[in-house]
Amino acid sequence: MKKIRVITSVLAITSFIACKKNTEETTIEKPTATESPSKTYAEISVKEGGHWEGREYIDGKFKNIDSLKVPAEHTDHSWYIRYEGPGWESNKIGYRLYLDWRNAIDIFGKKTDTMVLSKVGQDGFDSYHEPQNWGSDILKVGKGLGIGSIGRYVNKEVLHFKEVDSTFAKVENLENQSVVKINYFGWKTNNQKTNLKSTLSISADERHTKHTIQNSEGLSGICTGIVKLNNLPLIEKQSNNKKWAYIATYGEQTLVPDDLGMAIFYEVETVESNFEGEHDHLILFKPTKEAVSFYFLGAWEQEVNGIKNKEQFIAYLNEKLNELNQNNTLK
Repeated sequence: MKKIRVITSVLAITSFIACKKNTEETTIEKPTATESPSKTYAEISVKEGGHWEGREYIDGKFKNIDSLKVPAEHTDHSWYIRYEGPGWESNKIGYRLYLDWRNAIDIFGKKTDTMVLSKVGQDGFDSYHEPQNWGSDILKVGKGLGIGSIGRYVNKEVLHFKEVDSTFAKVENLENQSVVKINYFGWKTNNQKTNLKSTLSISADERHTKHTIQNSEGLSGICTGIVKLNNLPLIEKQSNNKKWAYIATYGEQTLVPDDLGMAIFYEVETVESNFEGEHDHLILFKPTKEAVSFYFLGAWEQEVNGIKNKEQFIAYLNEKLNELNQNNTLK
């Protein structure tokens, strides 16, 4: 999609609009000293007052809602859901999930420790691709899973969510945690159907998201992963006789020229294997009808007091790994 900037001069104003987009910068106000702002937030925002024309939603204004049954017409770039799915953030980082057939998870890099998602995409449908004072969308997902989303590995291919009977999304904001819940009914892959529950939660002062999944049929091939970018080497750590391990990447792998670390922590006994897919570093879960939890995170160089190099990133991951091996959970 071509990026089109809004250029304003003293003498004349010329506006170009493409793909329902306006990239004027969104200003995120700092809280006053008397405010006690939340450190986490989750939302889903859809258009109301417009109408569907085929796969596109025309006109209308965005309104935040607590839950959504995804319309049958909705797909990628339908202009219906603000930034294309639910979003969740802490004072460190933000994430969004494409609530369509792609089902990938993307990263919003934040240059502020205030909550920003309620204003993202309000000034043009995908204005968040352009650098803003709060940050921007920093991950190029492409055909991959992004970071920590779910697919099914069949015949050497990661299958996304192209055939689903219905999808329901819900968001909750608690005192020190925000949660996104997705229920996929009748997800069809390889001529098999399952119902998949996905719960994503983020806590104050943390980068990681806890992702708990459960598929009703205990299908084989359920996987997660990290999108492969710029031929960066995979970082792995699994200690003998330990419950948890991780895979990670670090380096210049953003839409802006700086460094990003991405990692997934997984419980060893829940995983069948790790391997390289076409687009992702993959973690393949063992078949089960029971709930399985893992953690994923991004660490962006430009965040407030951010991690600045690979050595700091690995040290940070090892601290989290030790916490998991000691407590079997992250706060």
